[in-house]
Amino acid sequence: MDLGKEFSARINEIITTIEQKQKGNIDRAAAEMKRSIAEDRLIYVFGGGGHTCLVMQELFWRAGGLANLCPLIDFAIHPVTPAYLYLGHERMHGIGNHLVDYYGVGKDDVILVFHSYGFNPPTIDCALEAKSRGATVVGISSSLWQEAIPRDFFIRHSSKKNLFEIADICIDNYVPFGDAVINVDGFDKPVSGVSSIIDIYIAHRLEMECVASCVSAGITPPVWSSANLEGGDVSNAELRKRYNSRVKFL
Repeated sequence: MDLGKEFSARINEIITTIEQKQKGNIDRAAAEMKRSIAEDRLIYVFGGGGHTCLVMQELFWRAGGLANLCPLIDFAIHPVTPAYLYLGHERMHGIGNHLVDYYGVGKDDVILVFHSYGFNPPTIDCALEAKSRGATVVGISSSLWQEAIPRDFFIRHSSKKNLFEIADICIDNYVPFGDAVINVDGFDKPVSGVSSIIDIYIAHRLEMECVASCVSAGITPPVWSSANLEGGDVSNAELRKRYNSRVKFL
C-alpha cells in the first residue's frame, strides 16, 4: 500500500464532496463576511477546543488573511495547554458563552464556529450565546459525527444539541467518525486524523470567497501583506492603525 497516495486520496475525496455539496453554504457564509467588512465589523472565529483551535491561528494575522478577523482564543482549551488539562476544560460548560461576552460579539456580527464533532459544551455554549445576542452563526462541523454520537453521550452539552441545530448557516466538513482515515496493514487502529486539514481548507475557502465577493461589490477587503517582504510593514501600517484597538490579539 502506498500510504501517501491513500492519504491524499482520502483528503481529496472529502474536499471534492465539500465542493460539490457545500459550495452554496460557503458562498452564503462568505456573503455574510462581506457584509461585515462593508459595515466595518469584525469577523469572529471560534474553535471549540483542542486541535480545532488551530484553525483560528491559521486564519489570524498572516499573509493574505483578513485583518478584521478576531479569534476567540482561550488557552484553557487550546493545544498550548497540557493535553489532559485542555481535554477536561473542553468538556466544561460556561466557557464558550464567556468568550462571546469577553470578545464582544454582538447583534448582526458574524461568527464562524468550528468543531468537527459539533456537540461539546464550549462549542454549543458559544453558538447559543452568539445567537442570543443576534449574531449570525456559521457552523462548520461534521454531520457524520453529530449523527453517530448518542444524545446521552457524557461529553455532550447539557442541552444535547448539535451545532447544526443552532447555526444559521451550516457547512458540513464530512470529517469521518473517528477522524483518522488510514489503516496500516498489521495494525488494528486507524491513524492520521484529517479534521484540522479539512477545517483549514474550508477556512481558506471562506476567506477567498469573501474577498472575491468584496471585489465584485466594489469593496476593498482589509487583507494583510506578508510582514517578511520588503514593504510589508508599510503596507500593513494602516490596517494596524484601524484594528489594533479592536482585535484583542493584535
